[in-house]
Amino acid sequence: MPDPSAVDAVASDAADAAAVFVDLREEGRELDLLVGELPEGDWARATPAAGWSIAHQIAHLHWTDRAALLSLTDDAGFGRMVEEALKAPDSFVDEGAEEGAALPPAELLARWRAGRAALDEALAAASPDTRFPWYGPPMKAASMASARLMETWAHGQDVADALGVRRAPTARLRHVARIGVRARDYAYAVRGLPAPAAEFRVELAVPGGSGVWAYGPPDAAQRITGPALDFCLLVTQRAHRADLALTATGPDADAWLDVAQAFAGPAGPGRAPEAGR
Repeated sequence: MPDPSAVDAVASDAADAAAVFVDLREEGRELDLLVGELPEGDWARATPAAGWSIAHQIAHLHWTDRAALLSLTDDAGFGRMVEEALKAPDSFVDEGAEEGAALPPAELLARWRAGRAALDEALAAASPDTRFPWYGPPMKAASMASARLMETWAHGQDVADALGVRRAPTARLRHVARIGVRARDYAYAVRGLPAPAAEFRVELAVPGGSGVWAYGPPDAAQRITGPALDFCLLVTQRAHRADLALTATGPDADAWLDVAQAFAGPAGPGRAPEAGR
């Protein structure tokens, strides 16, 4: 699950906040197209995430959507969910995925679809300025939607890799890229490392060649450039940097590419070169 301190204030204005709700729905719909007609046996296909099948990936998304829905609509219910998680902090994510993956695929698919629809309604109805509880600092509805989009895209990539499908990158990746940039210091903190004091410049080529998404001071000495898709694959740890066309200028920027992550929790092992690509 993404770190809320990294993704809060993700929407720069009201239009961006509304757009992320639409983009989240579309990201879910695109993944639904991959799994909606899968034969039952294919749900057990292994994905690049060790020990997780396609069913585990969808079950995890459903579990986290349910947590987000409770956060928006039921403080007490969300509190109970957090209490359960605290009883098994190192395993509750895997346990939630295992529970859902044990369901018949048709039932899991139906639950995931219903959960997405309920979360969509709750996000649209939420006060834009209210901060809702999460596994860490609270966050606004737009930030929660952006975080859910990032997870949907990342776990959708695992599903696509398992099925041998190459997805076309879309402008929705701007949400994932922004989280990755904002999570720079968190990636160091979770490893017990000091974050660089200076800001970085990040320039990412927009999918389709329609411009550049830029973050940070234009004159920053430490710089990252490359395709937005590659940056998003890196910060979600869905590909090894050796397989990506990202260029680092400066030693601090180069070191960041080795530790970057856009999700909360311990530093993951990442992917081996060419694994799952």
